[in-house]
Amino acid sequence: MTGAVDETQGHLVTIVEDDAAIAEGLSLNLRLQGYRTEAVADGETARTRIEEGRPDLVLLDISLPKQSGIWVLERLREVGNHVPVIVLSARQDEFDKVAALRLGADDYVTKPFALAELLARVAALLRRARLHLRERVAPAEAAASEAKRAEIRFGKIAINLDTRTVLRAGQPVKLTHREFELLVFLGRSGGRVFSREELVRQVWGLEHPGQARTVDNFIAQLRAKLEQDPEQPKHLLTIRGSGYRFVAE
Repeated sequence: MTGAVDETQGHLVTIVEDDAAIAEGLSLNLRLQGYRTEAVADGETARTRIEEGRPDLVLLDISLPKQSGIWVLERLREVGNHVPVIVLSARQDEFDKVAALRLGADDYVTKPFALAELLARVAALLRRARLHLRERVAPAEAAASEAKRAEIRFGKIAINLDTRTVLRAGQPVKLTHREFELLVFLGRSGGRVFSREELVRQVWGLEHPGQARTVDNFIAQLRAKLEQDPEQPKHLLTIRGSGYRFVAE
């Protein structure tokens, strides 16, 4: 059976089924759809294989040797394994369906089933799982990105923009309000050279050229507090005739 290319293709589907003919038929048709497959015939082996192999989806029969599919599902959910599971069963008993769904099965299909419908359910469940993963990961990535933007690092110096604190080799460094503002401005400058007049205007918000030389004093204070050798700075550099430049390396 062939079908349109789907973004879920290439995912591993574990087939837990003791009927070899059904397992082989499912495996063949899933591979034709682009999935990778493996087949397991009993409940005990299935539990171990699923935990170790980390498949993207499980097709789980209820009636299995050694341990039932319900037992496998319960053991997986007990240890926090939330792999998508479609339960397959020849039983029409409503109790089995309710039990499976309550234990965390994502879908329940009664045998005999239409192959096309089962394949559609597999694709749909994998898409939902993929979307759910994105929804979980995106906030974490955004938080990490935000945290990264809220911090400037160079050498042994770490500047936290949220708490307005500065650490040097893990030890706090006391900066005045204006020293901190100047340091952050230069740290965000991307290595650009700024004249004294530009720094007074950008950091202090002043337009008076007479204030420009005060920048020298603040740069000297920052070097004394942050540079390993203030006389030969590596980060807060003087560009002769032009102004100052920040280098992170």
